[in-house]
Order: sequence, then C-alpha cells, then structure tokens
Amino acid sequence: MSGGDEGPPRLAMWLLERFLAGDVREAFIGDLEEVFRETMLAARGTRAARLWFWREVLSAPLTVRRDPALQTASGGDGMLMNLLADVRYALRLLARRPAFTALAAFTLALGIGATTAIFSAVKPILFEPLPYPHPGRVMMVWEMDQDGGKSNLGFPTYRDITKQSTSFETTAAIGGWSATITGRGEPESVNGQRVSYGFFRTFGVAPALGRDFVSADDATSAERVVILSDALWRRRFAGDASLVGKPISLAGVPYTLIGVMPKSFENVLGPQAQMWTTLRYEGEVAPACRTCRHLRMVARLRPGVDEASVNAELSLLGRNLDRAYPNDYAKGGLHVVALHDEVTSSVRPALLAVLGAVGLVLLIACANVMNLLLARGVQRQGEFAIRAALGASRVRVVRQLLTESVLLSLVGGVLGLGVAVAGVRALVWLSPAGLPRLTAIKVDAHVLLFALAVTSLVGILFGLLPALHATRSNLHHGINLASRRTTGSARFTRTTLVIGEVALALMLLIGSGLLIRSMQRVFAVASGFDAGHVVAVQIRTAGKTFNEDSAVWRFYDQVVQSVRAVPGVQSAAVTTQLPLSGDFDQQGVRSESHPRANPAEDPSAFRYAVSPGYLETMGIRLRRGRLLNQQDGIGKPFVIVISESFARRVWPGEDPIGQRVQFGSDTWYTIVGVVADVKQTSLSAPESDAFYVPADQWSYASNAMTLVVRTNGDPALLSGALRKAIWSVDKDQPIVRVATMDELRVVSEAQRRFALILFECFAGIAALLAAAGIYGVLAGSVAERVREIGVRSALGASRSDILSMIVREGLGMTLIGVVIGIIGAMVSSRVLAGLLFGVSGLDAVTYGSVTVLLGVIALIACAIPAWRAARVDPAVTLRAD
Repeated sequence: MSGGDEGPPRLAMWLLERFLAGDVREAFIGDLEEVFRETMLAARGTRAARLWFWREVLSAPLTVRRDPALQTASGGDGMLMNLLADVRYALRLLARRPAFTALAAFTLALGIGATTAIFSAVKPILFEPLPYPHPGRVMMVWEMDQDGGKSNLGFPTYRDITKQSTSFETTAAIGGWSATITGRGEPESVNGQRVSYGFFRTFGVAPALGRDFVSADDATSAERVVILSDALWRRRFAGDASLVGKPISLAGVPYTLIGVMPKSFENVLGPQAQMWTTLRYEGEVAPACRTCRHLRMVARLRPGVDEASVNAELSLLGRNLDRAYPNDYAKGGLHVVALHDEVTSSVRPALLAVLGAVGLVLLIACANVMNLLLARGVQRQGEFAIRAALGASRVRVVRQLLTESVLLSLVGGVLGLGVAVAGVRALVWLSPAGLPRLTAIKVDAHVLLFALAVTSLVGILFGLLPALHATRSNLHHGINLASRRTTGSARFTRTTLVIGEVALALMLLIGSGLLIRSMQRVFAVASGFDAGHVVAVQIRTAGKTFNEDSAVWRFYDQVVQSVRAVPGVQSAAVTTQLPLSGDFDQQGVRSESHPRANPAEDPSAFRYAVSPGYLETMGIRLRRGRLLNQQDGIGKPFVIVISESFARRVWPGEDPIGQRVQFGSDTWYTIVGVVADVKQTSLSAPESDAFYVPADQWSYASNAMTLVVRTNGDPALLSGALRKAIWSVDKDQPIVRVATMDELRVVSEAQRRFALILFECFAGIAALLAAAGIYGVLAGSVAERVREIGVRSALGASRSDILSMIVREGLGMTLIGVVIGIIGAMVSSRVLAGLLFGVSGLDAVTYGSVTVLLGVIALIACAIPAWRAARVDPAVTLRAD
C-alpha cells in the first residue's frame, strides 16, 4: 500500500496512472501529489497523509465531475472514474431494494458457503500432497493374496525386502501398540505404534526435541525407548523439555523418553497414535515369524525410481521368496501403492460424491439469482432505454449491470465465508473417525482464494446473461412501459433456468433417497447378536502385577464377578475383540480333516478369546452342539465354538462337531458348537468367519479386554456403577471405552451416514431453491401478465380457468425438469455405487417417491401465484390500462 517514506502510496499512484484518461491524468495527479507533499505530510504525518491520499483516489470520479476544468479536459471518460461511478451507483441501487439484495445475497451465501466448506474438507485429503518432503516417493508395500486382496507382512518378509530391494532409500515396519502411562496423575491408556527404527526417516521428519531412533534401539537386548507426540508431551507432561533422556512409566515398565515430534507432524498411518517405540524383533520366532502377518510396511523410493519399476522388482523378489519358503506364502506376490492413494482410497468415493452434490447446489443457487436478475432487468427496461436515448452505449449499460452482479456476489461471498466457517466446524464434528487428515481441514488462505475465485466467477458468468438480456430490447419497446410484458427471449431464459433447477434438485433428491434406502437396508441386516440393553467397557491391564498370564485372567474373572453383582445387570463376560468396534484380530486355522498342502493358504477367521457366558450375554444364537461353559478352562480339554459361515467353508455338507483345528502351534482344539454369524467389521460386509475360544485356554493373555454387560434397563444409565465395580477390583486399571452396542452399530456405518447427512442437507436446500425458482417465475409472470389475465377474465374465463392456466405453466416446467433430472440421476448414480448397499442406482421406489415429492413441492410453489392470478379484477386492470 505504501511507497517510499515521503511519497504517496505506490499502488494508488499506479491505479491513477493506469485508469485515468490521459488528458486529465497529469493535472489531477499533479495537484494530489503537491497537496500530499506540501500540506498533508507536514500537518498529519506519513500514515494519515497516505490514508488521505487513498480517500482522494477512491473519490476521483466525484472530484472530476465537480471540477469543470477537469470535466472538460477528460470528457468524463476515465476508466477508473467510470468504474468507481458504477460501483457507487450499484451500491445505491442495491440499498434501495433491500429485500431483493438480501434474498439474492442469502441464496449465493448458501451456495458459495457450502461449496467452500466442502472444498475445505476435500482439499487436504484428495488434492494436496501429504505433508512430508517429496511425498510422491513414499509408498506402502503389501503382500497380495491369491484373490488379489492386500495383506500385511511378517517381519522376516519386511527384512528380506529391505535387504534385497535396490529401489528403496529407507523402509519401516509398523505394528499396533497401546500402553498405560502411570506414575504421573491418573493412569491413562494411550494408543501408539511399534515401529522399526527407520519409521520417521521414511516420512522425512525428525523429532523437534531429542533424537530419532537408531538401529541399536531396535535390538531385542536394547533398553526400551519411546518418542512422544507434541500433543501428548504437552498435555500429559506439561511440555517439560528436561524429561528428554529420562525414564517414564508405560504399563509399569520404564521407557527412556528420547524425543518429541514436531507439532506439525501428521501420522497418516496412525492418526490416533501419540507415542512410538521400537519393534525390537529378531530371528523368526513369533511374533517375528514369517507367517505372523501383523505388520504394515512403508518405504521411501530412491530419487528417479518410479512405482512401475519398483513393482517389477518386487514381483521378482516375491517369486524368489515363494520358491525359498513355499509353505509361507499364498503366491500372490508383493505390490507397492503410493501412500497418498492408500490413505484416501476408502473415502474418495464419498468425498467425490459430496463434492459433486455441493456443486449442484451452487449451480441451483446461481440459477436462482440469475432468474432474479433477469426479472429485475425486465422491470428496468425503461431505464435502460432512456439511457440509450441519452447516448449510453450497450457496452456501458452491460458494464453497469455486471458491476451490480459482481457486488451482489461479493456480498454473498462475504456471507458465504461465515457459512463456510460454520460448515467446516460441522464437517469436522460429523466426520467419521477414520477420515484421513482430519486436523488439516480448516479455512486457510487457499480456501479464501477459492472462495474469492468462486465469488468472482459467479458474479461475472451469472451476471452476464441477465445483462445482455436486459439491454437487448429496442428503444421504442423500452420506453413504452405500459404493457409491462416480458420479452419472449427473457421469459424463455427464465423458464429454462427453472427447468434446470428442477432437474438438478431432482438429481440431489434421488441421490439422498438412494442413500436413505441404503441405510435402511444396512440397519435391517441381522448383526448376529442382540444389541439391545448391552453396554461394552474396554479395560486395559498395566503394571508389573500383570506380568504373568494367570494374574491377567484372575483380574478379569474378578471384574466379571464384581459387575454381575451390580443391581440391574443380567449377565456379564469379557472378550478380546468386539463386533462393530473396529477391533481386528484374525488367525489362520488349520483343519485336521481338510489340511492344505500350503499352510499359508489355510483359511483365516476372527479370534474371540472369551470368558464363559459371552455368547449368551451378546445374544449370539446356538445352531448346533453346545456353548462354552465354566468347565472349559485351564487343565481341561481344548475346545472352541465356530461360526456358521466358517463351518460351511471348511466342512461343506459335513458335521463340524468333533472336528479338530490348530492355530499355528501343536495344540489341537475340538469344535463343540456352531453359532450364528456375527458382523465384525461392518453391517454391510459379508459374513465373517469366526471362532470362540476360552480366554484362559489361549496361548497368551491379552492386556486389553472388553467387558460386555446385558442389563435390565437402559445400559447407558449403569456406566457409573460399572466403573465403580471395575475399580473396586483394581483402581489403577484404566477404562478406555464405554459404549452401548446400539451406538457401535451406528458408528460402524459412519462413512455412509456422513455422506447421507450431507446429501440430505444439500437436497433440502436444492428443493427449497427449486421451489423458490418456480414461485419466482410464476409470480413474475402473473405480475407481467395482469392485463392479459384481466382481458381473459373479462371475456368469460373463470377463476378455475385462470388457476389451472398458471398451475399448468408451473407443472409443465416441473415435468420437463423431472424428465431431465431422472436421466441425469441415472448417469450420476454410478458415483454413489460404492456407498449403496442392497439398493440399485436405478431403484424404482426411490425414483418414484422422489418425483412425487418434488411434484408436491412444485404444486405448493405454484399455488400462491395461481391464487393471485385468479383474484385479478378485470375492471380495475382495464381501467388502469
């Protein structure tokens, strides 16, 4: 804004030199500069003088008009003067019509604000590179199943790839981990990750405090070390930098804190992780065995290596591993995928569908405003004709109208930013937990530029057509205002816009209807358990007290007994994983009667290590045999219960009761029962093969178990009593999660619900805007055809005739829009295919019901203009003419 210390603002000088007419420029600028230097600087100081200079520049058109000498010299034709004059005139006109201005600005604010909010969410996820140096070189490495599915890796496979591949600069293996922080305040369970020492180097990010992991930290004999996230370090340890290099207690075990990550570090492969420790794996003994596929692998390519070449190298490497270890691989090979594609693949369909939906809303909003501008242009034809008669060119009038539309869009854009800020907050609140880069969703400088660009385009593109229409009429027609009839071209354009609005609104309504029907089908799916009156409480054990498996089992047994004594509790049990909770624990299962030649091809199933009473508490129905009971425990024969789908897959047409299976050890388990299938990952997922084993018969005890409790009444009301009962056994053990099974059912379909809620909002807005468009066109038509309606009434047309004429006009527009919208919905429904369950994109019920709904909305929108038309008094109308 400013120039040198003693000179006028450079930008203001540039504007004057650029836009003032040549014959007035020298005199005008000379006078301003002289007053600035000789009077203003001395009297007011530099800052005040420059503000004065800017005010003079902005009021230049008025100054030129008031000064006869400058008026004569310039001929009144300076670009800046005309532009500022247009702006001032447009502001006055908009202020004179507050209702019109408010309606148009609010409509644009909805469209621009919603579009900006969705762009804020989509931009960091789909359109921005990941926040790492050279992010395009960061890859995920997977083992592939025979059917093309992706699988985690075992540690020896990761080690072989790291040693033998020449394409990678650095690599890292990632496993799950959680631990309880003790010794400072209340025990707190924190999610983390076990990683190989190259983890942070692969991302290209170093700790802000302390040091990174080194290879020595990854040895089995090395002391335990940990790196914390900035948020956890500040929240739990008050940002104490002196703790770096000192031990902290995790699950009762000392870990040396060696570093703290930068606040800006985004871990897209573990958004919930707040701390990291090393794997400390060696050899090929569980859990570091080749078939223990519980690790993910991330790698950074060397400069100049592309994805295709590394996949070719890994294909060869995979074949070599398969030949060397024929019983450990399923012959699917190895494959890399860009990390960005990997983390966005699951949410891309939903986000693209929502982005398309909000684009339709913006188009409908713009079409509505264009209709308003067209109607206003018709009313101002007399004004434009008089201007033309006084010498104004058509270009001059068009420029004035464009200025008005741009100002209107700017007002809408400013209001839209408020809508966008509120919308972004709502989006973050509504977003499913698995949405990547959730913390990066915000209104930043790029979003503001996007909003400005959208606002400018809306103002120019959707203001140009009304401006051209408004200035198309001839002089005689414009001056003769008595008839007040719309030109055929303007009426056709406005009708076309309304038809387009109806079509776009129908597309959104059909999309929303398909998602609603899909959600109904999803929640109608049998989950395999009775979710009513069941609450789940996840508990973790921490401390040296629980170093022995027997202590862990004893603690959970005492917890179950304590909870069963709580009034209102019917039954209680514990399990290692819970349906629809996000838990994921699968084991390969080897059948004694149907062994596979290659053990790596053995089927896998979800593992539930449970206490007696779990199946009854969850309401999982017995199909054959018996359930687990108190007699199935330590020192007793090893038994399991399997799911129906698992029985069908491994023993088709046979009775599985009495069959024996193994789980990677020498222990054989006998099947004693078959139960109903349970949905583990999602209600919309296929049946999940599963087996249930007594917790104390499994090879190790889990430090994280979920207590499930069936109650007589509302389970949420007992959460406080349940906590007390658990802590009465051991007050130092953290409770991680408390949720009813009904809540978990809803959360499991969070991505679909997220898309559904947004589609419902957009569809509702679209329907209202389409109704407003129909109403506006019909109301304008009635106002412009008052004389025609009066003549019809005078010639014998009844009120019902007039009513039906207007209603037919409105429903005719609606019908054409519906036909176009149905065709558009049939094409666009492919975008929603990945979000639908049990419903076709061409579902007749949805199309029919939505069409009827839009027809009713259109009929209501036609009613008021039709009623007004029917009440036109022919005598008054003809006398007025």
